[in-house]
Amino acid sequence: MSLSIFTSASSMASTNAMNKSNNLLSTAMERLGTGKRINSAADDAAGLQIATRLQGQTNGMTVAQRNISDATALLQTSEGAFDEVSNIMYRMKDLATQASNDTNTQKDRDAINSELNDLNSELSNIMNNTSYAGDKLFGASGKFASALNFQIGSSTDETMKVDLSKELKGGTGALTNASGKFNDIQSGSYIKGASGIQLTSASDAQALMTNLEKTLDSVGSVRSKMGASINRLGHTAANLANMKDNTDLALSNIQDADYATEASTMSRNQLLAQTSMSMLKQSNSMSSMVMSLLG
Repeated sequence: MSLSIFTSASSMASTNAMNKSNNLLSTAMERLGTGKRINSAADDAAGLQIATRLQGQTNGMTVAQRNISDATALLQTSEGAFDEVSNIMYRMKDLATQASNDTNTQKDRDAINSELNDLNSELSNIMNNTSYAGDKLFGASGKFASALNFQIGSSTDETMKVDLSKELKGGTGALTNASGKFNDIQSGSYIKGASGIQLTSASDAQALMTNLEKTLDSVGSVRSKMGASINRLGHTAANLANMKDNTDLALSNIQDADYATEASTMSRNQLLAQTSMSMLKQSNSMSSMVMSLLG
């Protein structure tokens, strides 16, 4: 290599090596500081596009998990109400069975009537006032008056429909009528206008027993559908958790910094920057050799 005052090849090589090491050192330090391998689109253009799609999916699944929890809570609230409805009807059937026995006097049946009507009023109260988040669940304006659609995933295809409108209200065989009272219990000769249940004979009590049996079947059918929906939501939640965990793992592989690798890169480039700077100093001193030739 010839000696030259205007151009120092060794100095330029050392400068380029130092600049390259400093750039790599800055990148490694940035990744260690943020914990992210991709801090700008320039770091990995293709990786950023994939990571953006994965991030959108995992964010949607996080919200969907909350949706499933909310839907489960709503259905459990409804099913719990019908559990108490069943308990009330068991007691009503016991009373009707007791009243159907002719060992009872009319005063006995009047006493049974009184409890039956109180229980029947509570049935209507449950159907008219059971609420979730301030919204009534049953009746003409309740949530179950029409089909409910639950968003259980991050895409538009991942929905779950629960339709109990026919079973609860509207159409033949509906459990309740427009006023929220049970159709099967409400029918029969023992109903006297607004006065409620009136048992005047054993036949009235037996008719009530029959209608209670039909209504209990209807309640059981509704509870069965609610239970099946709750179970499905449980399986959906488990599958969604699995998808989210693996999507998060894929996202981490793309955009998260590998601390072992980046720490090693930082140490290596710190040493290279220091040695490049030392060589730059040495190459700059080579110009003094020209002066020695002129002396």
